[in-house]
Amino acid sequence: QVQLVESEGGLVQAGDSLRLSCVASGGTFSTYTMGWFRQAPGKEREFVGGMTWSGNTNYADSVKGRFTISRDNAKNTVYLQMNSLKPEDTAVYYCAAGRSNYAYSWGYNTWGQGTQVTVSS
Repeated sequence: QVQLVESEGGLVQAGDSLRLSCVASGGTFSTYTMGWFRQAPGKEREFVGGMTWSGNTNYADSVKGRFTISRDNAKNTVYLQMNSLKPEDTAVYYCAAGRSNYAYSWGYNTWGQGTQVTVSS
């Protein structure tokens, strides 16, 4: 069973960029589809985007064009590059791993601990 650890988030201003990373251990990282989710206070967890083991990506409309997911299989790491951040991007961000062949919002069964991202206006 793979285990996931996200990097520390942070406090940034609107318009700034921030990159999150998620390191996997205990599994064959290159065979997993990886996803990013977020949960804002008082809201349900929502899908941000995902990348399959083969490199296909999928993003939520709210982040499309601003966020980019990439992965480095040699480092067992998936990244979430967030540009043009908005206050509404404030949330706890989670990485997730699954075995689906599609980078959709479902199919993930392992989760990281989450990291706080706060965007001030």
